[in-house]
Amino acid sequence: MEELISEENLQNLIIFEGLLHKSKETMLNEALELYFTEQTKLLEAQQDSQTNLSFEEFWDDFEI
Repeated sequence: MEELISEENLQNLIIFEGLLHKSKETMLNEALELYFTEQTKLLEAQQDSQTNLSFEEFWDDFEI
């Protein structure tokens, strides 16, 4: 596991392992679940913000 994460994050895992009484594996899994949940929300929001209208369709009802 030490090869996969930075020294700073490893030190934080060790500290919080004692504070929270959770294993490093549990904390990493919880953190990854939160990360993937947020990334999914961001991707969905990005897809929702994109339009499939052409330039003409988008501006069709707009009058100057």
